[in-house]
Amino acid sequence: MSRPLFFIAALLLFFCTGWGPLTSSVETDPSVCHAVQGAPDYYQIDLVTTRKVRGARLAKGFGDVTYAASPFGVAISENGTYVLDIDIQMSNLTIEEGMSLVAWITTPQLDQIKTLGRLDENLQIQGQTDWNKFLLVITLEPSATEPGAIWTGPIVSRGMSRSGLMHTMAGHGPFETEPCAVYGY
Repeated sequence: MSRPLFFIAALLLFFCTGWGPLTSSVETDPSVCHAVQGAPDYYQIDLVTTRKVRGARLAKGFGDVTYAASPFGVAISENGTYVLDIDIQMSNLTIEEGMSLVAWITTPQLDQIKTLGRLDENLQIQGQTDWNKFLLVITLEPSATEPGAIWTGPIVSRGMSRSGLMHTMAGHGPFETEPCAVYGY
């Protein structure tokens, strides 16, 4: 890292975290600190309903993606990729008795699938991943059984990470009637 960049990074660290000796007498712009710690608005994944599950047609949800905390600034996995925290929240849906919502994370090719777990009574869950591009999938599963290697129930909603939104324009053109975001990708 060059000296000017290191100096700027050090100043932002001091003023944004409260470590600096002048933080009590100098007011800082919170948007600058927010930019250093991550931008949840930009990294937020909108969860789009499939409208195929009764009680979930008007469901809304999102997944906030931020870098995992680490004493070294950024958490890195064993294979050298960033570790990301995912905070999923759903609302505006009713679940029938004996069923629960389960959050899954998968690669865009659906060749690797991991369960993040069941959403709690507030329809929230937190998890982590070290994948750069991924899909979030929320399914309706029986409460009595543990989630397996892949979902078995219907998909309630789904969304794609920001890095996954960069794809070719094949299949798009002047006759496209709906944007990709309507379908969660």
